[in-house]
Amino acid sequence: MSTDTTLTWSPELALGDARTDTTHEEFVELVNATAAAAPEAQLALYQELLAHTVEHFAQEERWMTACGIPPDFCHFGQHNSVLEVMREVERRALIGEMALIESMLEALVEWFPQHAQSMDAGLVGYLAEKGFDTATETFKDGAAATATALPSCSSHESGSSCA
Repeated sequence: MSTDTTLTWSPELALGDARTDTTHEEFVELVNATAAAAPEAQLALYQELLAHTVEHFAQEERWMTACGIPPDFCHFGQHNSVLEVMREVERRALIGEMALIESMLEALVEWFPQHAQSMDAGLVGYLAEKGFDTATETFKDGAAATATALPSCSSHESGSSCA
């Protein structure tokens, strides 16, 4: 396994929300398992990683939607971009272009820590502020929250956090 395709779970990646942290740890494990796999097993593991990532992003998007965050918000867009590329890599790997899997893993290893520490950290904080419980996917006070004071995508790109 190349160090370029290895993620290490660390305290910096833990965001303090049990469900988010568990999902992120699973993602890290799947990236590493796919990178370490024998060539004949790599595509099946990549497909497992893709399926996990689809559900991982859908989970976060359910939470954002429940809190009134609009679907054109930057966090949704980043998820869509990542999944689009991952699906294209799967399509091409199925026709024999297996080297693209390693390239995708390298990109995920580079992308994930920054995404988790900025966008996902912002989301976890926002959910807590709104009283949204990720374990039950409900609001603690029983009332739905509306999106307020969301950071703009342009402010995220300049370094501040984004939900």
